Amino acid sequence: MSQDWAPMWKELGLDLKAHDELLNVLGKFYNDIFMSQKDRPQGMQYFDFVMSEVHGLRIKELLDAKAQSRKVIATFCLYIPEEIALATNAVQVGLCGGAEMGFNIAEKYLPRNTCSLIKSFFGFSEAKICPYFEASDLVVGENTCDGKKKAYEIFKDLRNLYVMDMPNMKHEKGRELLKSEYIKYLQMMEKLTGKKITVESLKKGIHIANEKRKAIGRVMDLRKHNPTPISGKDALLINQVAFYDDPLRFTDSVNKIADECEKRVKNKIGVVSKETPRILVSGCPMAVPNWKVPHVIETNGAVIVGEESCVGMRNIRNLVSDKGNTVEQLVDNLVDRYFKIDCAIFTPNKDRLDHIVQMAKDLKADGVVHYSLQFCTPYNTESHLVENTLQKAKIPLLKIETDYSMEDMGQLNTRVQAFVEMIKK
Repeated sequence: MSQDWAPMWKELGLDLKAHDELLNVLGKFYNDIFMSQKDRPQGMQYFDFVMSEVHGLRIKELLDAKAQSRKVIATFCLYIPEEIALATNAVQVGLCGGAEMGFNIAEKYLPRNTCSLIKSFFGFSEAKICPYFEASDLVVGENTCDGKKKAYEIFKDLRNLYVMDMPNMKHEKGRELLKSEYIKYLQMMEKLTGKKITVESLKKGIHIANEKRKAIGRVMDLRKHNPTPISGKDALLINQVAFYDDPLRFTDSVNKIADECEKRVKNKIGVVSKETPRILVSGCPMAVPNWKVPHVIETNGAVIVGEESCVGMRNIRNLVSDKGNTVEQLVDNLVDRYFKIDCAIFTPNKDRLDHIVQMAKDLKADGVVHYSLQFCTPYNTESHLVENTLQKAKIPLLKIETDYSMEDMGQLNTRVQAFVEMIKK
């Protein structure tokens, strides 16, 4: 880090000893996983810097924004539209939830067999090791899976929490529910920030979010080329940083990476050889610092060329139209876009199955790794439908169910290595 941020962390109320332990572990983990890679695009240096300051300089920026009377909104899910926060001049950030930290505290509130993502955000919050919780003015949750629904009932007594209801079926009544929730959220944000959302301010928010999606999309689309110009780990890192970084600065940095990757494609420069098996990863989101499965895949002779995930294609697929003369018309446009996100909470969910097959074909993937967290009922159950769909499409599949611990690394290495060898043959 560029300077000593301990006084800031202390003022935020973090447990400095536990937080130092977290940063030490993550620093080594990051160095082993990312800095050991060869032939990375030069533009990834920016993202290395962001991660080195993710609990330092970025938190200082959030506190500076608060000093200017801007609100900081912390979210867990794609269904919370960043466009609305931007329209009120608020800052929206994602929350920590990708490491096995503070689980002993989380399990005081939650069953032991709760999925790691939920236990992680509980642990990061109540162990006082996540400055994003402490810097936020409001935490926004969403009723997606049953685990989150019930966890939020407990979490609301611990944090300033707003919960948005979500439809589970894609019919007209589901769309009406999502629109009503977005309108209530918009009104709540106006009250919280003291900013009236206008057509102009909402169009500005839509433009900023769209430009960010388009920039990420440029990089992700280039991965269809062989050899791929960027590793799956670095591509995942870009998708993860999208939830933390300043959106304008982030978009500019990603466009520079895209420019560099275009030159690499033109010059046939890749991070691996053309013979390397190409893998599409599908399933649960991977929040920082959940890099275990991608690291296993890319250290066992394969390269990841796409992520069918909330921290991947689901976050950037489809833009929001800025056509409209009223705020309600623009909210309709938001609903049109966000209602298309094919999370496993939806039933039926044929769109997701179709997208997996189409992504595998577009990216010229040799196989799919379906990743799900233990005790994640939606994705674990839907993996059976994914398997049937890919069998019909004659696309090889490896299903991985794991958690955030390192205890199954040996088993994962063996299974992935065998899958890669099978693809090669």
